[in-house]
Parts: sequence; C-alpha cells; structure tokens
Amino acid sequence: MTASKPLESFDLAGVVVGETAISNVEGDLGRLSYRGVDINELVQRPFANVAWLVLFGSDADAARQLQLNRFLCAHAALTQEERGILKRLPRHLHPMLVLQGMVPLIELPTEETLGLGLEAEQGLVLAAKLSGLIAAWYRAEQGLAPLGGGPDDNFHANFLTRLHGQVPDGDAVKILDATQILQMEHSFNAGTFAGRVCASTLAPIQSVISASIGTLYGRLHGGADQAALEMAQAIGAPEKAAAYVARCLAEKTKIMGMGHREYRTVDPRAKLLKPMAMALCHDPDSRRLLDTLIAVEQACQTEFAKRDKEIWANVEFYKGAVFHSLGIPSHFFTAMFAMARVYGYIAHFLEFRRDSRLIRPRARYVAAGSHAGE
Repeated sequence: MTASKPLESFDLAGVVVGETAISNVEGDLGRLSYRGVDINELVQRPFANVAWLVLFGSDADAARQLQLNRFLCAHAALTQEERGILKRLPRHLHPMLVLQGMVPLIELPTEETLGLGLEAEQGLVLAAKLSGLIAAWYRAEQGLAPLGGGPDDNFHANFLTRLHGQVPDGDAVKILDATQILQMEHSFNAGTFAGRVCASTLAPIQSVISASIGTLYGRLHGGADQAALEMAQAIGAPEKAAAYVARCLAEKTKIMGMGHREYRTVDPRAKLLKPMAMALCHDPDSRRLLDTLIAVEQACQTEFAKRDKEIWANVEFYKGAVFHSLGIPSHFFTAMFAMARVYGYIAHFLEFRRDSRLIRPRARYVAAGSHAGE
C-alpha cells in the first residue's frame, strides 16, 4: 500500500480558489491596491471615497461621499431593542464576540433608499451599526450610557464623538480615516474567505459578516493588533526589547505583528502607518509604547540578519500605537479592524453573489491511528 501523504501538506496557501477585482496583494513587490489604485494614493483620499471605490468599483463625487457619510451616521444609532440586548450581555465579553453575536440580530431594511441595491444597503447598515456597537460597548464597560453622534457629515468624527463624548479635532479624524483605509481590504484573507464560504451557501449578508468577524478575531489574523501592543506594554521599555526578542527566538515563541504570510518585503500598510504613529504619539505613555515597538522591530531585524533572513513589521504592529493615542483600549483594536474590513466583506459578498457557487472542498479520510508521525 502506498504511504499516506502527510496531512500537514494539505494547505491552501498559494492555491487559487477564485477571482476578484476588488484588491490585489503583490506580496513579492510589497504592493497593495484597491480596484487598481495603489494604497499610497488611496490613503490620501477621504474615507467615504475609498469605501465607495471598494464597494462599487468607481469614484464617488462629493455629493455621493456626503450621502454615504450621512447614511452611515444615521444608521450608527442603536435602536431601543439593540440597546436592550447589549444591556443583557455579560460585561466581560470581548468586543469581537459582541460584534459577532450582535450582527445577526440587527434588523435590516427591506427596501432600498439610495438606489444601490438592497443587499448593498443592508451591508452598509451593518457597517454603520458596527461603529455604534463598538462605541456603546466601550461606554458600557465603564458603566456609562451610550451617546448620540456628533457631526452627521463625517462618519469617523461621528464615531469618535459617540466614543468619547466630544467632537474630535481634525487631526484625529484624519489619522483614523487613513488607518481604516489601510485595513479596509486585503483580497482572500482568512476572514474574507470564510465569508465567501458562508455566502456560497446563500446565507444572508448578516450571517456572512458574522462569520468573517469571528474569523478575524483569531490571534493569527486580526487579533495580532491587540497582542502586539500588549506585548509592548509587557516589555515595558525600549531598552528591554532586545532581550525580549532574543528570548522569544530561543524559545521559538511567535513575536506578534512581525512578518506577514503574503509579503516578502515590507508590508506597504505598515510602511505608511509607522510615520503616522510617530507623528501622532506625543504623550509619554504612547511614545514609550511606540518606541518599544520600534525597538522590537529593530531587534528582530538584527537577529534575523544574523541568520541571513529579513523580517518586517506588518500592519497590525504599529496601528495599535495609533489607536492607543486616540484613546481606544487594546482589547478594542480588533473590533476597530472589523469596522474597517467590513467594507471589504460587503464588496466580496456582492461580487461573489453575481456568480455564486457552493464552496465544498473534499477531505481525505484517514483511519484512526494512521496519521503521519503516530
């Protein structure tokens, strides 16, 4: 009998499982583009313009951007029923579990109002609700009541007002826009692919987004952002970074936020985020955390160079410092990721729906006790 192929070799890494026109990850070149537009250009645009481009494949003029901002701001407000459900949830729940559980419970519109198609508008309602849920859960953890939004013509200004109770300055909104644009879409990542699998069963959009959010929560996916900043907090100071990195490598412990499965050179998103973080982190605590992260990256590069290898920080690594400076606690970082990536999830749902086919891979049955290495 022919020896069984080791199960570990059955890996989807690099396997083409579909086509998309939404984003292109060119890992060998360190490039990322949405709808053919490079991320370096997109990060300079208004958030609503990029969200529209990702969703619908075209630029939104000023009138469309204002329409989208006002739609999102209006639907970010939680209904009385939604607030009632939140009140009954245990306060120790991680925000990502709250989002995953609440998304299927949101009552969606049954008629379109923007002329974009019902499923697209239902997706946008869910995108708006994520911001309202994050802000409400943040305040609930502190024993505070949810707040109404601020400006109705800027989605992220509205969100930060719901979060902290005061209208943010323009710099805070600008850097949140840029950070969320950078993590809006990334081709067939694990969360997006999970959503496409769910969509292939003809499940509704709220189930698809819930499945994607649940996948994003993992420490090897979106959860790396929380882990990276908490690592810096645990290290405590930049001068301790080298010893920490040496210990991790000796013990074969993963350093969260370092390296990326797709990029063979620097992650273009991290390349943009690092200077943003350096410009934003002024208070002593934020600066110490940022300097510690920089020291970890430098120590990693030094150690890997000794092995004739290269390693670079990924997008998760520096965005935690940005969020920390905006007053967002680390256990909410991945929820903020979901709040941005949801536009990619919606875009993939709409793209896949046009030519949907059930995704049903096969498994090779292995009799008990016959696994390789047993």
